[in-house]
Amino acid sequence: PGKPTFCFLRRPVASHRASRCRSESEGGSPRAKPPRLDPSPLRARRSRMSAFQALAAPTGGPTLAARNWMRGTQGQGAGGRAASSSAAPGRARGKCVTVASIRQREATGQQVYRKSIESRDSIRMGIPSKGRMAEDTMDLLDECQLKVRKINPRQYAAEIPNVPGMEVWFQRATDVVRKLISGDIDIGIVGYDMLREIGNEDEDLVVVHDALGFGGCHLAVAVPNSWEDVNSLRDLLSDTRWSKERPLRVVTAYMNLAEQFFKDQGFDNVELSTADGALEAAPAMGAADCILDLVSSGTTLRENNLKQIDGGRVLESQGVLVASRTALLNRPGTLEIIHEILERFEAHLRAEGLFMVTANVRGSSAEEVATSLAKNGSQLLRGLQGPTVSPIYTPSADGSPSKEGSFYAVSLGVPKSRIYETVKEIRKEGGSGVLVFPLTYAFDEEPPRWNALVNNLGLDARDYDFLKIGGSTKH
Repeated sequence: PGKPTFCFLRRPVASHRASRCRSESEGGSPRAKPPRLDPSPLRARRSRMSAFQALAAPTGGPTLAARNWMRGTQGQGAGGRAASSSAAPGRARGKCVTVASIRQREATGQQVYRKSIESRDSIRMGIPSKGRMAEDTMDLLDECQLKVRKINPRQYAAEIPNVPGMEVWFQRATDVVRKLISGDIDIGIVGYDMLREIGNEDEDLVVVHDALGFGGCHLAVAVPNSWEDVNSLRDLLSDTRWSKERPLRVVTAYMNLAEQFFKDQGFDNVELSTADGALEAAPAMGAADCILDLVSSGTTLRENNLKQIDGGRVLESQGVLVASRTALLNRPGTLEIIHEILERFEAHLRAEGLFMVTANVRGSSAEEVATSLAKNGSQLLRGLQGPTVSPIYTPSADGSPSKEGSFYAVSLGVPKSRIYETVKEIRKEGGSGVLVFPLTYAFDEEPPRWNALVNNLGLDARDYDFLKIGGSTKH
């Protein structure tokens, strides 16, 4: 009930057969021919289509409608379905809204199916199949030596040779979240906006890494530029144009987040409607008063005569690594794979933007060079934890030790934006022969997010120390 129904009918044929049966029962000729139809193919097609449309047209009004929400008068739970008591059996009337998350279905009393751990043995990872998010995800995996191998380009299943035992499934971003909740996959990469909208803060979803460095944007309210008196959310809230009879019409693809946001901000009269794309055109067309959509650079808003307002940001979003709590705790091997993926991501993302600066510095000993850098140099000369100082063998022309003094190689990890400043600081300390090259990875003793994950799961991090050195069993 409540879902569109597609019917394939042959009414003209059925009507003819019924007429033929009636004719025979009344004593007419059984071989009576039906009336001759118009030989024109176009008119015949129109006749058939008219008959089909007459049968298939709903008698109870539209089956899909915008979801309205008003404080104190909400007729259904978020994402639930409503059906008129006067509707005919088997036909839903009124509003029908797609259920977005399992938590919502639980709230509305609908049965929820979560697949058990025993339903499969393999570990599955879901990643976006299309769009910029998919491209950025593949790039990150490649840069972390986790290249995805797809045997058949038309298939949705793949593998990562460096992570044996894990399947990779290409899915729509929304389905990555849904299948994490239903138990069809264990690990996923998706935008935080989709995680919040579809996941709706489901307790089984655990954010393992909250900043993968791509897909950066924010969800915000935008109003027409012509609204000169509306420059903040407070202005929008106090606008006297909105009433129960004439609510503020907002079009968005994020129904759950929008509903919660306007409710939390104290809006009494709001009507939410959904659209798949081109939301920026809705106010100009008169289909909505304002929009709530993702904003990256803001160029599309400006080109469609829309503006963001103060206080209208709903959330910040970028790519995140998510996992199922149930799988992490109960599916063998999932926690170990997450540790490897997380450590690779952390090491690469930490090194991104860092460069190694190496220079030759004269000194009497490594301790003397290190002390001089720490005492006279700036914070730049201290590197990540301190400068690395090692002796350099500089023989004379005859092969004997140099009489000009000893040289030491000083290596520092510095941000890309501070390279030239660092070079000048090293020169002040007598540095020469400066080399600069990018870093690919910067591994720490243990990824900070790993410790946070273990604590979130209620586990003891010491039980997993073996993962640091590549062990396969707990000690």
